[in-house]
Amino acid sequence: QVQLVESGGGLVQPGGSLRLSCAASGNIFSINSMNWYRQAPGMQRELVASITSDNSANYIDSVKGRFAISRDNAKNTVYLQMNSLKPEDTAVYYCSMNLIELRSYYYYDAWGRGTQVTVSS
Repeated sequence: QVQLVESGGGLVQPGGSLRLSCAASGNIFSINSMNWYRQAPGMQRELVASITSDNSANYIDSVKGRFAISRDNAKNTVYLQMNSLKPEDTAVYYCSMNLIELRSYYYYDAWGRGTQVTVSS
């Protein structure tokens, strides 16, 4: 069974930085896209950043120039470097990976349980 575990969240002051990590484990054969979503209280979950298997990255406009997504395929891990954090970045951050398991025939989206990021003075 595949598991995704996020880490690196916490409380940070406005203007500060955090680095989130998400490691996948289990019988993984291949991973396509790796993604970071976030969900603030009372809001819908939104896609923050994504990175393809050939390292093409995309971001929502509100984080462009501040966040950077990267991946380590050897470790089945995706990172989100968050700089110049703002109070409106406060949310639970989830990682998601589109992957296929060993001896399987289809890709599916696996999800982590999330990590809280709070930006406040």
